[in-house]
Amino acid sequence: MTPPSEKATRISYLPVPDASGVPEGVSKLWGKAEANMGFVPNVFRAQAVNGEQFLAWWNYFNLLLNKEGFLSNAERELVAVVVSGANRCLYCAVSHGAALRHFSGDPHKADAVAVNWRHATLTERERVLCEYAENLTLRPAEVTEADLGPLRGVGLDDHQIMELVQVIGMFNMTNRVSSALGFQPNAEYYAQGR
Repeated sequence: MTPPSEKATRISYLPVPDASGVPEGVSKLWGKAEANMGFVPNVFRAQAVNGEQFLAWWNYFNLLLNKEGFLSNAERELVAVVVSGANRCLYCAVSHGAALRHFSGDPHKADAVAVNWRHATLTERERVLCEYAENLTLRPAEVTEADLGPLRGVGLDDHQIMELVQVIGMFNMTNRVSSALGFQPNAEYYAQGR
């Protein structure tokens, strides 16, 4: 059994490598995060157990979430929080809740979405995105072509639908990795955007 003091400081169930035990690309990414954010996200540190796989994950994640996309940053973060809340992924709900607060400028919305998006004040488009994200997350075998109708009804084109599905898929995978290995959110996330 892990002592309570060790549990409080542990960020993963697995040992986390230090900078000397990771590939150069991981060290560079950690340095860039520290310079830009003031800290290294724990998900960066915990996934570096397998450095090359982490970098491959990061490249796709970065493309979907941090680059100019077909959906707005706020929409992508909204979907990330809905999926993470549905999967009860502490790390991603907290860290992407912080990003949603930042991009939406609305801490109340972000907190409500993390618990139950139906209680958040949302536009019709946001409501449809949330409903689709939750459905694909919790009932993927039941999703059919008909489920695209409401997305098209609120103005999503093919590129936006594809990106939406990719973001939902990315967070379902990332939530499972984070939850399975007990990733803990950085303390900094809790105060961001408030």
